Amino acid sequence: IPVLEQTNQILHIIFLFLPFLWALGILPPLDALFLWGMEQVLEFGLGGSPMSSNTRLLVMFLISTGTAIASYFIPSTVGVVLFMTGFGFILSLNLSEIGLAFKHTMISHLASNKSKSSGPRIHSVWKEFFFYLTVLTLALIEASLLHHFAGFSAFSKASPQAIVSYILIILLIVMWILREIQGVYLFGVFRNPFYPKDVRTVTMFMETQRRLMKVGVVRRILLTLVSPFAMIAFLSLDSSLQSLHSVSICLGFTRTFRMVWQNTENALLEMVIVSIVQMLLFNTDVWWNRSLDTGIRLLLAGVIRDRLLQLISKLHFAAAVLLTSWTEKKQRRKSTATLITLNIVFFPIVLAFIAVSALLSSPMLPLFTLPIFLIGFPRPIRSWPGPVGATACVCSDTMYYQQVVPSLAAALQSALASGSLGLSLPGSHYLCRFQDRLMWILVLERGFTYCCVNIKGLELQETSCHTAEAHRVDEVFEMAFEHQEHAETFSLNHHFGNILTPCTALPVRLYSDARNVLSGIIDSHENLKQLKDDFLKVLVWILVQYCYKKSKMCEKLDKTTKNKEWSFPLTQPKAFDNAVEKLRPIKDEDSFSVDTIADWTDDSDLFDLDPSRTRERKETEPLEATPRTLLSVPGSVEMESAVGALQETAPEDKLYKAVVLGLPAVDKGKKQEVVSVPLVEFSCSYSELLSIPEEWRTAPIPTSKLNEKRQRFPEDWYHFVLSQLDFFHLKEKPSNLLEDITKDKALKELYVHGVLSCCFGLFGLDNTVPAPSHVFRAYTGGIPWCVGLDWLTGKPELFQLALKAFRYTFKLMVDKASLGPVENFKELINYLEEYESDWYIGLVSDIEWQQAVLQEKPYLFSLGHDPNMGVYTSRVLTLQELLVQVGKLNNEAVRGQWANLSWELLYATNDDEERYSIQAHPVLLRNLTVQAADPPLGYPVYSSASLHVPLL
Repeated sequence: IPVLEQTNQILHIIFLFLPFLWALGILPPLDALFLWGMEQVLEFGLGGSPMSSNTRLLVMFLISTGTAIASYFIPSTVGVVLFMTGFGFILSLNLSEIGLAFKHTMISHLASNKSKSSGPRIHSVWKEFFFYLTVLTLALIEASLLHHFAGFSAFSKASPQAIVSYILIILLIVMWILREIQGVYLFGVFRNPFYPKDVRTVTMFMETQRRLMKVGVVRRILLTLVSPFAMIAFLSLDSSLQSLHSVSICLGFTRTFRMVWQNTENALLEMVIVSIVQMLLFNTDVWWNRSLDTGIRLLLAGVIRDRLLQLISKLHFAAAVLLTSWTEKKQRRKSTATLITLNIVFFPIVLAFIAVSALLSSPMLPLFTLPIFLIGFPRPIRSWPGPVGATACVCSDTMYYQQVVPSLAAALQSALASGSLGLSLPGSHYLCRFQDRLMWILVLERGFTYCCVNIKGLELQETSCHTAEAHRVDEVFEMAFEHQEHAETFSLNHHFGNILTPCTALPVRLYSDARNVLSGIIDSHENLKQLKDDFLKVLVWILVQYCYKKSKMCEKLDKTTKNKEWSFPLTQPKAFDNAVEKLRPIKDEDSFSVDTIADWTDDSDLFDLDPSRTRERKETEPLEATPRTLLSVPGSVEMESAVGALQETAPEDKLYKAVVLGLPAVDKGKKQEVVSVPLVEFSCSYSELLSIPEEWRTAPIPTSKLNEKRQRFPEDWYHFVLSQLDFFHLKEKPSNLLEDITKDKALKELYVHGVLSCCFGLFGLDNTVPAPSHVFRAYTGGIPWCVGLDWLTGKPELFQLALKAFRYTFKLMVDKASLGPVENFKELINYLEEYESDWYIGLVSDIEWQQAVLQEKPYLFSLGHDPNMGVYTSRVLTLQELLVQVGKLNNEAVRGQWANLSWELLYATNDDEERYSIQAHPVLLRNLTVQAADPPLGYPVYSSASLHVPLL
């Protein structure tokens, strides 16, 4: 057979080049080829959308194929129209989310104890369900009536279908104009005169944005309701539907009836193109009119539209690579001029490569980021294997992106619905910028009143390359949003041609990050001197509040035990114990207790270096039970792993310890005296509610020192704090309850002893003013050893309260230095109550810091030290609604870099391959390059799961 012989010859030639194509990365893996093929057939043959997961893609492909096949066997034309209209609408919905919402609604409805928050949710679900049911019913009625009564006339300039075509043309123009005026630039070139010029504050921006929001509502109505019904009318009036049992008609119209709902904007554009061509050629005998029905014409128009847009995007990308390879100094090589000349000489070949790449819908590969273009292998829209949300390097920055994603998704809902982000199709990429944070948005799936996106947070700029790239992003956004107050009405986009096109600014609830240098505050002698006195006041308030809250949790007082001490339970969760272990103080070479000195008897050899003879730590020593962490102390020399590793690998130098410390010897035979806790007799029985636990009264403090420091106890402040209590939880209480508790001297003695014990544990027994390094170490929990510290750290809950009081005191010192002194006790109470309710004051490395960010605590404060500058710094996070700038990326530039990564993985080491296996979307902004070990703008440290954004 001649045809088989000719095919055999062609295949021999193709097989000869297969190894070469495989080496260049043009041949796709089987899994990528299979998914790409299903995605192309689903989108262009069946009218669906690329899906957010492989499972959803396979299920939707099978259902859509079954729908197209079933329509072939329906004998009635009206039945075919109803079947295609109904299933086209149903399959365009987010069925999985609707099913989950309906299941949740039924469970909540059947449950007897429904929560209060489930009421609005149930109402919203039923409201959405009735909306979809109403739209479906109206669409079926419209399609059936128009097809039955007016669907037999051929197309002409005065036919009903032609009249609907004019309406579609008007709708397309109106919706296109309404979409363009939503963004900051018109056509990406001219500054939009209707867009707000002042975008520095959310309030001013939203006031001037209200006009555009009204325009967005009009566009949303036209897109969601008017356009689909107009297109249903156009299809129902087509005379091609009178011919049954045609594969082309079933395939073409099944796709088109679904595209009406699945991708309304593209379907409207395709119908307008087909209508215009049909008006121009309706009287001629050409192949378009003779051999093709309307469904196949729309299918061809859709394929041509998509490939033409890809061709334009690839040409833009190729031109950008050629230009930046010469204009960017870091990109300019010795061979750049030669490569540009070769691209110009062999322009037809380069253009052919670009056209083939667009035809296959495969990425275009700049070979090793040079202006040498190859064809990448075809792949799905997601472009990277693995489930959505699984490719991220989790680090300390992850929590900030995790907090902002829900608010950003809510802002995207209105932006996508109004059209301010441009034409959002599956595969569209957006970049969000705020301060030092970058967020990447990929549109995965699009349907009727919903959009599925993936949001990734990129690591903060740590290297000079990432900083330079982020600086270029800031330049593009600043030129669009912040430098327009005194610009002309129709100013040009100075970054036209950049692959990043600014779209709009979105109000998002997130944390702003402010860092300040504390020079002049933490090293001020007056501030440090006042720190001790303020610490006593803050600790009094915290202890009173602690005991008062404990009393609310206790049962009614037993009248028979009112003269006895009432101890509180001191149990805490395991997480709290871990936090205490982490914050326990450090004992280094300049701060050892007596008990840490090794056994030194007459038989001991001071110069014995045998590791086996080192003394084992006492089991009863709580501080030595866990590994210790050395904190960075300002002014000290940093050592790796310091004491912990040294004790395990090197012998103990007893002579060094003995000579340096010079502490008195300890009588090992002498038994430790047990401190007895005397019974406390309160003059007021209700004082037991505020009594501190027994274990907190056993501090080994000399009586002389205690009496000497007693005058420092803020008695007036103590009385004022007690007077602020209400005791509302007590059913029966005397009218003079607060007065009796305030006059109770026994209760006051407990607080005097407890407060001064904590003060001695943190500052020691002397009256010296603490140094800034001491304040920093105490704030971080690495308190230098002093008398009473072992006792304090042996009481984990009390130690945490003392540490909390010290951090509050430091924050108060900073506020007083910035805002002025505290005028009275009432103002001080307001400060402390605000710290307790609205602030988290601690360390960035604390687990509680991460929890506070995720719980959206209004303010967070941390103290740090910059070893390079030798200064102390503060960091304040403030939760507020701020504007996040959003820009649209060139899709081909992004896909081209993924193809580049695929190429470079062929030559990557094992370590590089591991890094690439967990990274996802490197962005191409400054010089359109990516290196094997350092993708532009950093690796993603957070990747959300597939987020379904409702657009209704």
